Amino acid sequence: MKIGFIGLGKLGLPCAEVIAKKGHSVLGYDVNKNIDSDYVIVEDTIQETVKDRDIVFIAVPTPHDPSYDGRAPTAHLEPKDFSYDIVKEVMTEANKHMNNDQLLVLISTVLPGTVRREFVQLVTNPRFVYNPYLIAMGTVAWDMVNPEMVMIGTEDGTETGDAKQLVDFYKSIMDNFPRYVIGTWDECECIKVFYNTFISTKIGLVNMIQDVAQRQGNINTDVVTTALAESTQRIMGPSYMKAGMGDGGACHPRDNIALRYMAKKLDLGYDIFDAIMNAREVQAKNIAQKLCDIAKEKELPILINGIAYKPGVPYVDGSYALLVAQYCTEYGYNPMQVDPLVYGPDKGPFRAVVLLAHPEMYVDVTDDSVVVDPWREHSSSKYEVVHYGNTRELI
Repeated sequence: MKIGFIGLGKLGLPCAEVIAKKGHSVLGYDVNKNIDSDYVIVEDTIQETVKDRDIVFIAVPTPHDPSYDGRAPTAHLEPKDFSYDIVKEVMTEANKHMNNDQLLVLISTVLPGTVRREFVQLVTNPRFVYNPYLIAMGTVAWDMVNPEMVMIGTEDGTETGDAKQLVDFYKSIMDNFPRYVIGTWDECECIKVFYNTFISTKIGLVNMIQDVAQRQGNINTDVVTTALAESTQRIMGPSYMKAGMGDGGACHPRDNIALRYMAKKLDLGYDIFDAIMNAREVQAKNIAQKLCDIAKEKELPILINGIAYKPGVPYVDGSYALLVAQYCTEYGYNPMQVDPLVYGPDKGPFRAVVLLAHPEMYVDVTDDSVVVDPWREHSSSKYEVVHYGNTRELI
């Protein structure tokens, strides 16, 4: 098929390249004119990108206020919706140059009700569906063709010809055999953001067990979480059942924060999303307090090992490690930060209290250093290791 991709960023380019590798003809456009791809023909305008395309995907950001991404406390801030200006701009331009034989597909994350309220009136020429992706940074290309499910939103939730065209297209590129969930625009908006906030809730809950272990004593968090993770009759599966660092990234924290806005706007009478984000921040504060207590006792500086929101990527959007660092600063310590994909290599050796924010140790440390490991997997005969979340007395 002939495919167009508007938005060739961290999400759009890997997805567009996967589609091209599967044998489809792909044209792309991005405001960044320095995009280089061996698989996607990058055009100079949206008009050139959509011309004669069967399906055109819009993969542009719906950014939040930068101060709301989760790397700093947000619970005290007034809830805000995402910004939809970029989507509206590219959708309006694409609409000018498309016709009813073409299908326009929006994959950007939005809050429930946004497509119906903000976007559909802008699409008067092509046909339109909403199709958000479940994709994580660092594994975008794999996630694109191995999704847990494919969400396709139509106006009334019926399996229209538009939805069938998109399903047939995806069947030509998928490596697995995903579920295809066809619902209204609003239902697919809900599935996407609640999928993310469900993960945030799950992580917040298992990290609460970690907090209980620290306060109560005689508890190895992993014994508790493993027992729960293997309870498949009522608790759903083992994913995200390893207590450690809190939820992060460009999607999950901001989706919870935006859902606070929705809860207030709809006057639900409660705001579970605020509680989730508040728990995330208190849990980060608890880790920071532990680091600072050790630093004070040992007269050591603090170093954070791993700044990206997860290992293997250079992205700091919503970084939980940076949130912990901010609380350390509030307690009077300004942590050193090491991450080879963010700052480049800096091996040390360092003399410090080290937070193992990523499980892999990136630095060398002196014998009198202390490593605080919230994953409870690191060991050393050279220096002291504190398994944060395991307070069981050794017998």
